[in-house]
Amino acid sequence: MEKRTIPNDILLGEVTTLLAEGQEVVLLTKGGSMMPFLRSEKDSVALRKRDDVEVGDIVLAHLGEGRYVLHRIISVDGDRLTLMGDGNLKGTENCRKEDVSGTVVRIIKDSGREFVPGKGRFWRFLKPVRRWILGVYRRIYR
Repeated sequence: MEKRTIPNDILLGEVTTLLAEGQEVVLLTKGGSMMPFLRSEKDSVALRKRDDVEVGDIVLAHLGEGRYVLHRIISVDGDRLTLMGDGNLKGTENCRKEDVSGTVVRIIKDSGREFVPGKGRFWRFLKPVRRWILGVYRRIYR
């Protein structure tokens, strides 16, 4: 089977359409911004469109100009959301609730094991020491 690469803006635009139609979509994750909970090109996520999102949810959000992120909501202010990857030490993205394409409803590990994601409360609490935890994790799992 021939491997084809589809640009994110095209692929995730189609995913957004499917989610808006009420379908569930499973995506293989790519990138390290959600480490250690989502491992690039090993773990997948099942997404569904939700009417309401809250702090701790992992969402696929459209940030404009074909740019999408799969990050956790760290704050909500009315219609405004602030997102941050679990593997990021700093840097956030801002969007509106209407920019959220879908919410992660299941995480599928490369072993096939599935679970419902938590809200990441403990991980958010550890933000001041995340640098060291992620440094150790990256050295172990290279």
